[in-house]
Amino acid sequence: MPRLPRRIWSDDDWERIRRGYSSRDMDEKWDVFTEGDVVFLHRSWTGNGVFAATFAPVDDGGWRIAGAVVERDRERYRGADDDYDCLMLELVISAIVLGEAAPDLRAEPVELTRQKSGSADAPAGIVQHSALGLRSDP
Repeated sequence: MPRLPRRIWSDDDWERIRRGYSSRDMDEKWDVFTEGDVVFLHRSWTGNGVFAATFAPVDDGGWRIAGAVVERDRERYRGADDDYDCLMLELVISAIVLGEAAPDLRAEPVELTRQKSGSADAPAGIVQHSALGLRSDP
């Protein structure tokens, strides 16, 4: 991925990210697991891998994404926009794995989708659910 999230996750966040996240019902769209320092994000219904992000420690503490790859086979993942993919990678980790409200992050895919589709009135809830899905309470 040419663009990566700039966020620095705390050591506590990294411990939670390492534990991953498993979808529990049909409205949850992501399964996340970690092997070593690589976090894999898969679509829950198909099992298709969409993202693989390599995390690295930051000198002043915390963790950042040092490199990532995204699926580009259009039959497995329809994304083809670097900005959208960067956003979705951070959003799935923040909102789904960590359970953060992330209202600013959640608003961005809505705006990007509206811009690309030319439909300024696409309902935010539908756009968000389509891309992100829900998260069960821990």
